[in-house]
Amino acid sequence: MNSTTFNEKMDFNHLEHKFYNSLESQGKSFNTLKNYKTDLTCFKSYLQNKQGNLSLNDFNFVKVTEYGQFLDQKYESDNSKRRRVQALRLFFDFLIKENLYEENPIKKLPTSPKFLDVPRPTPFSDLVTLWKYLCLNVQNAKGLEGLLYERNQLVFLFIFGGALKVSDLSELKMDDVLVDHESKSVRVLIRPRKRDPYTIPMPSLVYEVFKNYLGNLEREKAKSSLVFDHVLFNANPYRILAGGLSPRGLEIIFEELREKLKITLTPRSLRQSGIFNWLHKQIDEVNIKEWMGVAPSYSLKLYRDHQSSHYYKEEVLWEIFKSPQIDIPVSNSVI
Repeated sequence: MNSTTFNEKMDFNHLEHKFYNSLESQGKSFNTLKNYKTDLTCFKSYLQNKQGNLSLNDFNFVKVTEYGQFLDQKYESDNSKRRRVQALRLFFDFLIKENLYEENPIKKLPTSPKFLDVPRPTPFSDLVTLWKYLCLNVQNAKGLEGLLYERNQLVFLFIFGGALKVSDLSELKMDDVLVDHESKSVRVLIRPRKRDPYTIPMPSLVYEVFKNYLGNLEREKAKSSLVFDHVLFNANPYRILAGGLSPRGLEIIFEELREKLKITLTPRSLRQSGIFNWLHKQIDEVNIKEWMGVAPSYSLKLYRDHQSSHYYKEEVLWEIFKSPQIDIPVSNSVI
């Protein structure tokens, strides 16, 4: 940009709003948007304090360097600095697409090294509490109410059994669930945007749950006069509203379950539980990395380091599925 005069078109608040709308239209989750807002708030405060307004006219190399120095003074954590630089880099990539910048000035700012967080999977006792709650309600509820609990059973198993992300689940179609009736097994096809599709084997429980779910789903779709090919659906207490369930919708389901059952469980923590479960099954790391959707260079060291502290016994889930009324003592330690 050559102009140095302030104008509304280059105002941070105006562009930030457009940036978030763009991310939302791409299907980014509520938590992702919230994190970007937090990271960009730091830059907004810097602009206001440094230049007295929120104009992005001529954010040049000198200003980039000054912002880097500001981050070095403000944050001791390298991860905090790295996150704020990466968020701002994505923001300026968006401004380039809007033809407001010719190149990304933030690319000149070095990022801090990334330090991976220690995995914090769902405790086994909380995982069992949720599964038992879902199985009991599937057994006792009828009609659409029962189907909603079956849907949530599938979500649980897809995340724990296949480490699927909410973004994967929100786009999952019926053709992506590959059922082998002879072996009573299920694989889920994942279609990444930037790599070849691949399949993830599901726990044997998925076959039983999906079989029941499919028949009940078709009946409820007929009642609501709907046709869709998504595996999941959005509904109110009276009828199915539409096929598909947004990443934010999935997060809300977990928030409500977490509050109701007083457990520490999120889609991310449940996914990490599934990764530990794979390691205990001695599945090859090459396969685990492919199913996680990460690069071959990704290190599972942090999972290996904490493997002995997180053990999950799928047999317990089967026992609860067959007889949800029974009490099964569980522990968060190795069993």
